[in-house]
Amino acid sequence: MLLVKTRLAPSAIHGMGLFALEPIPRGTPFWRFEPGFDQSISPERFAALPELTRQHIRWFAYRVEAAGPYILSGDFCCFMNHSQAPNTGAPSDAQPPITTIALRDIAAGEELTCDYFAFDAEAAQKLG
Repeated sequence: MLLVKTRLAPSAIHGMGLFALEPIPRGTPFWRFEPGFDQSISPERFAALPELTRQHIRWFAYRVEAAGPYILSGDFCCFMNHSQAPNTGAPSDAQPPITTIALRDIAAGEELTCDYFAFDAEAAQKLG
């Protein structure tokens, strides 16, 4: 669940991206998993879904472990693009459940990015 004001817009990184609507100071909580709003999709449930639905989940969700559940955000967080120098992420000492934060000050209108490799076991496949 996003905890800051954002909007979708075309991205110079890839397709659509998520952009800050207002300044976000460093350390501001940015996203957290909210049961009932965000989804944790077990491998068994995933396997029972139609192929087109599985393709959607593979693209827009992430997996913390290769054989674990898919985590699908209920908001536009799924449009965040990858960066090797992201402006959002988990604190180095974060313990589950993890709330991601702004890693530096983020300006209004700036694209919000994350490092897929920091949390998604399928990052390599997504980034080709």
